[in-house]
Formats: sequence, structure tokens, C-alpha cells
Amino acid sequence: MLRIRSTALAVALLPAAVAAVLLVGGATGRLGGSHGEEWTAVRWAVVGGAVVVLLLAAAVAAVVVRARPALSPTVPIAEETAPDLYRLVRDLADRLEVPAPSAIALTPDCDSWLEDRTHRAHGAKGGGAKGVGAKTGGGMGSAPPGASVVGRGERRGAQAPVLVIGSPFLWWMRVAELRALLAPVVAGTGPSVHPDIAAARRFVRGLDAAVAVAARGSGGVGKAGEAPVAALGRAVRRPALAFLGWIARLLLRGCRDHAAEMERAVAAAASERAQTVDYGLRIVAQEQVGLAYAGWDRLLTRVALPAWRMGRWPSRLDAGVVAALTELSRRDRLAEGFASRLSERPACDLLEEPGLIDEATSLLAARLFHGGPSEPGPDWAPVDWGEYPEEVVDRKWRVEAARLHRVLDEQPRSGALGPGRAAPHEAASGQGPEPEPAAPTLARVMDRLTAAPGLAPTGELGEEVAARLSAEVAREDDARATDRGGALTEPGAGSGGGDPWIDGFAPLFPLQPPRTGRELLADHVTAMVCCAAIDTAGAAPGLDWLDGPALLFGGRRRADLAHSVLSLVEDGDAEPLRAWLGEVGVRPEKPVRLV
Repeated sequence: MLRIRSTALAVALLPAAVAAVLLVGGATGRLGGSHGEEWTAVRWAVVGGAVVVLLLAAAVAAVVVRARPALSPTVPIAEETAPDLYRLVRDLADRLEVPAPSAIALTPDCDSWLEDRTHRAHGAKGGGAKGVGAKTGGGMGSAPPGASVVGRGERRGAQAPVLVIGSPFLWWMRVAELRALLAPVVAGTGPSVHPDIAAARRFVRGLDAAVAVAARGSGGVGKAGEAPVAALGRAVRRPALAFLGWIARLLLRGCRDHAAEMERAVAAAASERAQTVDYGLRIVAQEQVGLAYAGWDRLLTRVALPAWRMGRWPSRLDAGVVAALTELSRRDRLAEGFASRLSERPACDLLEEPGLIDEATSLLAARLFHGGPSEPGPDWAPVDWGEYPEEVVDRKWRVEAARLHRVLDEQPRSGALGPGRAAPHEAASGQGPEPEPAAPTLARVMDRLTAAPGLAPTGELGEEVAARLSAEVAREDDARATDRGGALTEPGAGSGGGDPWIDGFAPLFPLQPPRTGRELLADHVTAMVCCAAIDTAGAAPGLDWLDGPALLFGGRRRADLAHSVLSLVEDGDAEPLRAWLGEVGVRPEKPVRLV
């Protein structure tokens, strides 16, 4: 990569070198006929071209050097809030005979890595963010008040990278397992401070940042009524940024294979060095990584996502992953024995205030995987696990049930069965559209979605209801995003480093694709059934750590509802659901309480 950088520099200087030769040759008379008009024109044409090339090269180089590289959104941890964790990492670095990381940060993901944050832009706009609960910035060593967590930009060549640790590891793993897991990661600090490797990585990150600058700058659209000067500036800037992006992408393609080969060599060297530290225990720790990833994924998609959609964010996600994995250990024989480790000291004991840090990482997870404000508010409030059944599950079901009845009120009864068709009990009575909203009962929903013999083909029922629900949900999501604030927050706010695509309200890593109309309809019918069960059969909302919202009868979960609901939604057959309702004692003709 350094050779590619040198080659690019040589190409930029080549026209200047040719111009210098022509000028010197003409001045000394060593070029025959150099004083003729033709040679003079050629000489000044080459000089002009060299000046243009040098200016373009200087502009590209300035952008590559000054562009802010992407910064992973993390929660920085100051040393005073986790002295035992810093001591563990420092002792690990001493055993490996490598420099200690400059700081520690947490990420809401099941991964760990080293990240260089020595760019001067990070130190000026967010790299100096103080750790959770810290009064002054701090790294692996002492630092004066106000010092950057990652060190000063002018010393970036000798500054060790930041150690980023997945927060689920701290709560699920034991201290010895965490040390074994971090050994090969910390061993990578040795190559990271090597001058050639550090320079090559800075060059690649600068090119990547330059591509991002070109993409953001050239993708804008002029506003109506824009001033002529601003429009002219935009017109000039767009081709310049397009040229910058083309050059940066060209260099990146040339560096791609070399960068991959270098990183593989660095990883192999770090792994070999780390074999001297807890090698046997590292095999066990790697097994815990796979288990933690499975539990974390289920917790986010099944438990956290419903809360995020309701404008609430669970404030103890890392503690929840322990409960989820313990439940998985109880259910899955493949995970037997893992729960017995819980008697050992957890790695989160290395933190002085694990609850505060868990809350910060939980809020960051909600921003990354769902999209939302960087700070709590009236429409974005934290929720504890003890309040989850009432604040999230019950409210979610009643909101969805109310939405379903609102859609049914807006739609004529014949619309659900096709043009000119009526619901089963309307076929005999000849009734038309309802003059006023009907009572919110489960029986009404089943009647509207049930296939009448000879009136509606199986599989086509509910299509219009599903389409209306999809439109309603999309409209509510847009309104919620607008209420939260249409403009991006100020760069540098929050723990994520201030990147605009993070601080906006679009998720950086969406957990699931948008739900289809049929899936939405099934969810809403399930919510209606659960509301009827709570109001008429004494059921209660609950939380299943692996499956999310659960319906409890006598404290025990009923998980056999999905098949009956799908029979109604997909086939228009309400008999399985009626049988289920009769078995648990739900009265579908009784009105339910809506939000």
C-alpha cells in the first residue's frame, strides 16, 4: 500500500519533472532548437499541465489527509469507572510484551477489535469524549484534565489503538474467559504501532473517508429558490468531488488485495503471540462467543425490537442477555453446563457502575439497530425488565388491536371479501356498511376474515385489510420520525462519535426487513386475541426471554396460538381459533379495552 501511495505521488510529480527538464534544457541550450516558437509553446503547455496536475494532486491529498475516517459508535469507558478492567488489559499486554491499548470502549455487539482513533478530527470532534461516569478523560495511563481519550493528534504515530469490547461478553463471560478471549486482540497492538503498518492503515482509512466525503458532497440536490452564488458553487463543487471520488476509489481498488493480505498477516502474528496466554481456556471462551451471539440476536429481534417500536428502549439489555442465555441453557441440551458457570465471577464485576454502562450501551443499541434519538425523552423512554409486560407487551397488543379495528371501521364490510361480497352473517340479512363503529370484539374480527362458502376464494381474504394496515403502520412511523425531529442532531453529540448517518433517525444496522402485509395482519389478529384473553379469561401479559411477548394463563405460557391465527389469516378458516378460544375460556363476543 505504501508502494501504491508512492506510485501515485510519482505519477503526480511526473509532469512537473518533465516541465523542469524542458525548462532547464531550454535555459542551458542543451535541447536542440529549444529557442524556437514550437519548443516554447510545448514548454509552457507542459508547465501549465504540470501546474494543473500538482494542484489537483494537492487537493486530493489534502482531502485524504484531513477527511475524518469512520468511527465505530461505542461507549467510552474511563479508567476510573473500570480500574479492574484496565488492570486486566494492562497485565495482559505485559504478558504478551506489547503496548497496552490507549483506552477501552464498549460496543453493543458480540465482537471485539482494535480501532485507531488518533486522527486529529476525532480528537477535535468526538475522539476526546469522556468515558461513562468520568470527570476527566483517561486512557490506560494517567492523563491531565481535558486530555483526549485516544491521545493527541500530533502524536498519532506512537499512540496505541483503542480496545473495543462487545458489551454482551462482559455480562455473560467470566473474568478468566474474557482474558483468554481478549488475548489475541490485545496482541494486535504490537503490529498496530509499527510505523509502516500504521502508515498503511492511515492511508487506506484516508481514502475511505475521501470516498465518503465525495459521496456526501456530490449527492445533494439544490433547493428551490437557492441563491445564484450558492447554485454556482454547488455546480462547481459537484464535478470536483466526483473526480476526487474517482481517484480515491481507484486507489482503494489497488490497495484492496494488499490490505487484506496485510491484515491476515497481522492477525496470524497476533494469534501466534497470544498462544502463550490461556490457550486452553480460549477454546472454551470461543464456545461462549457463539452462545452469546445466539442469545444476543434473539434478545434484540424478539424482545428489544417490540419495545423500540413502541417508543421504549430496555435499559438493561446486557443483563437481559444473561437471562436469555440462562433460559436457553435450560431449554437446549446442547447448552447444558454453561449455566453452571454463573457461580464464578462475571466480567461485568470489573466495572464500577455496571448498571450505568449497561444503560448507555442499551441506548446505543437502540440507535444502531432501530434508529432513534441519542437522548431519552417523552416519546423515547427507558423501561426496566420488571415493567416490560405492562409497559410494552400489554400496550403493544392494545395499540395493535385498536389499529386493526380502526382499519375495519374505515373499510366497508364487503371490502374484505371482494367487490360485491358480504360477510357470512350479512349474506342473509342484506346489511351494508356499518353506519357507526362497531364494538371492538374478537368475534367481529373473525367474521370479517372468515371465508364464506361460495363467496370468497381461500387465500384471498384479508388482502385489503393487510394493505391498509401496512399503509397505516408506515404513516405512523413517518409521523413518529417527524415528531422526533426531522433534522440531524449536531455532529459530536452522543456516545457514537457524531457521525451523521448514526445520529439521524435511520437505523445503521436494521435488524429485520420490513414486515409484509400478511405478517402485520397476523400480528394484529394475535394482539386482538391476547387482549380478549386478558379481559375475559384472566390471562396476563408476560415476557419470554427468547421469544419476546408472551400470553400467560395461570403463570404458564401458551405458545400454541400461532397456528390458529395463521389458519384464519391465510385460509379464512376460523374454526381452529374458535376451538382454541373455547379451550382457554375466552369469550370473543365481549368488547375489549383498547388504547
